[in-house]
Amino acid sequence: MKSFIRKFLIALVATLLFQTIHAAVVDTVNTYSTSMRKTIKAVVITPDDYSTARALPVVYLLHGYSGNYADWVTNAKGFEKAADLYQMIIVCPDGNNSWYWDSPIDSNYKYETYVSKELISWIDNKYKTIKNRTGRAITGLSMGGHGALYLAFRHQDVFGAAGSMSGGVDIRPFPTHWDMALRLGKYSEHPEYWEKNTVINMLNLLQPNSLALLIDCGTEDFFYKVNEHLHEQLLYRDIPHDYITRPGAHNWNYWTNSIQYQLLFMSNYFKSQLK
Repeated sequence: MKSFIRKFLIALVATLLFQTIHAAVVDTVNTYSTSMRKTIKAVVITPDDYSTARALPVVYLLHGYSGNYADWVTNAKGFEKAADLYQMIIVCPDGNNSWYWDSPIDSNYKYETYVSKELISWIDNKYKTIKNRTGRAITGLSMGGHGALYLAFRHQDVFGAAGSMSGGVDIRPFPTHWDMALRLGKYSEHPEYWEKNTVINMLNLLQPNSLALLIDCGTEDFFYKVNEHLHEQLLYRDIPHDYITRPGAHNWNYWTNSIQYQLLFMSNYFKSQLK
């Protein structure tokens, strides 16, 4: 019996040591936006064996309204293990309630330029990355789900895959919410900005298979109807995409589950580009 207990304890310690040694590395870095002339924080997650790794694919992971660069590592603890599992880099930038637009009314908000150009250039210069669209994907939750699809649709030369979790994929039903009027002006005064900058109106930019797409939204989410409509419009246009719905609301319980599907999907996309 004592021998069994001793062996069990040795095995337990060995397992804990393995998990401690083989763990993704989470860093907070200061990036720089030339267009906004300011430093912007981001979390960068690299695999444990990054020092010996070759060029790696990168997933840009966006947070939601009222969140920040640390949201994912704070609220979805454990998801960072995917960096080891899938041999990828994960980058979580700060979006500052911008909805990831270059605001047409406030020159201090140029987050489309920051994420799609400046941040990517900064990451590619600092890390061992695959420096083309076959090694880049973008996804996010809520405001970040909108942002991921918005940026990927508009920059298909930059991103090869895109996802959305509980995304605000049609902003027009919510004209007084989440600081959007501060970035686009009031809907009643500047309807053209709202029509131009909502994801649902950008499907004309897509060709079949021009992007690998995964859209996910819970059935109790206040964005569920707009995601259903996006799904229907993609089907109507014969745009291949994965679409997931299941019971769930607009919360971290849902997103902690969702991110697992998203990162698996992105990993499969990256592998498909190596064939």
